[in-house]
Amino acid sequence: MPDTPTARRKILITGGAGNVGGSLACRLAASPRNDVVVVDNLVTGSMQKLPPPSTPNFRFIKADVNDLNDLSPIMTAHQFDAVFHYAALVGVQRTLANPVAVLRDIDGIRNVLLLAKNTGVRRVFYASSSEVYGEPVELPQHEQTTPLNSRLPYAIIKNLGESYFRAYHQEFGLPFNVFRFFNTYGPKQTTDFVIPKFIEAARANQDITIYGDGSQTRTFCYIDDNLDTTEEVLADESLAGETINIGSDVEVTVLELAQRIVEAVGSRSQIVHVDPLAEGDMTRRCPDITKMKRILGRPLTPLDQGLSKIL
Repeated sequence: MPDTPTARRKILITGGAGNVGGSLACRLAASPRNDVVVVDNLVTGSMQKLPPPSTPNFRFIKADVNDLNDLSPIMTAHQFDAVFHYAALVGVQRTLANPVAVLRDIDGIRNVLLLAKNTGVRRVFYASSSEVYGEPVELPQHEQTTPLNSRLPYAIIKNLGESYFRAYHQEFGLPFNVFRFFNTYGPKQTTDFVIPKFIEAARANQDITIYGDGSQTRTFCYIDDNLDTTEEVLADESLAGETINIGSDVEVTVLELAQRIVEAVGSRSQIVHVDPLAEGDMTRRCPDITKMKRILGRPLTPLDQGLSKIL
């Protein structure tokens, strides 16, 4: 996208009523140079995560991107400059329980790319996931050198989605970026995810449940770090074609996370250990974020600071 003061950008965000998509919609709609359209079927999304309906350069359309008949008239009518394809079934438990629904996301990937190619979209952005890495064979997990080895349906679809985006670039010249999101938290995140789930339990002085001994590690990226990086990539056409890990590189055990939240809330919650999950709970997560740090150009938000913001 040309980054000039007068250039207006028409931007579509699919799955824009979710945590990251809704936050991105609010950020982009805050600039009068952007005309933002969000498409979401509201199966897991929420209208409360979107910009206010009175926002003049924002529009919400309830539609299912997995249905070509739903998406085609929207993309044909608006002639978007950029499309962020963030729509997906998310949440470890939900995706494990609904593997066929996860597989339907292939249709959405295909629909977005076909219509982007045919309506002159200038760049497409794909929300992939740290799940594509599976169990790490090296740490940190680098975009180019870590094998993609997970067998879970969610991870397989994300990996396949990346292949679709690369293929459309190779065959049709459609510029793209792949964002491999690691845990991204913020005020719009639901209790399907670990930080808001632990906070809700701590505030109610209820037991906090941890699978296994809690030694599994994760990294936690505050939403502003994600959004600032995304805006920089959107503004810089030279970054087209890059696959970028977006997350934090500071590992925290799940047990330590629970302890920090109990302390920060001033809670009387007890930490209770239950049997490990049969699948889907990888032992470690830690991305190589060399690219992200270079693009972001500032230090990332420390976990304690991010927690204090949403508390």
